[in-house]
Amino acid sequence: MKEMLEILEKLDWSPLFISLKTGVAATVISFFLGIYAARKVVKASPGKKAVIDGILTLPMVLPPTVAGFFLLLLFSRRRLLGEFLFDQFGFKVVQTWVGCVIAATVIAFPLMYRNARAAMEQIDVNLVYAGRTLGMSDIEIFWKVVIPTAGPGIASGTILTFARALGEYGATSMLAGNIPGKTGTISQKIAMVIQDGDYLTAGIWVVIVMIIAFVIISLMNLISGKKMKNVGRW
Repeated sequence: MKEMLEILEKLDWSPLFISLKTGVAATVISFFLGIYAARKVVKASPGKKAVIDGILTLPMVLPPTVAGFFLLLLFSRRRLLGEFLFDQFGFKVVQTWVGCVIAATVIAFPLMYRNARAAMEQIDVNLVYAGRTLGMSDIEIFWKVVIPTAGPGIASGTILTFARALGEYGATSMLAGNIPGKTGTISQKIAMVIQDGDYLTAGIWVVIVMIIAFVIISLMNLISGKKMKNVGRW
């Protein structure tokens, strides 16, 4: 116990702050992009829907290191896009916090998109028709009818997206590296201290992650409970 307290006093909390910042930024980006993509896919023809859905869902089924490899190829300063961004705007992605956000967004985005799409597909189409009958535009119907009705599903997707972005490791390591105080996240910190044989510090970080995960699961259960409150019990 004494040894644990000493470690807590000396613990560098930057991985927690970096992970939280990355998770929030990636979630905000995925939220808007996911809702936009879900709206477009729901309205697309079956053929287009199958192709676009496959592309948008691909990062969820690929190993994170594979996604990180492609991101590294895309944003490396040795490649066209990476060189253009740096030469024209002084914008660097590799081994920066921006790289953490991009990697986490790419990996977590499919969860937001899939949940938003599923929620939108379950909306009673008669609600949309009723909105049109009342003279509402498509934009008004989307924000005043579709989004509130699909709210619980979108909220669950948002929470899952944050959880996935918070714990992202593979793609982040490939693109942003593990620079202490800059790109070093909780997942990277755990892997690093285990390699050093410091299992006590790794255990402390694991407990922190488990507490965060428990809070996230509890929030999801509360959201699901509100959604199902009118459903009969058996």
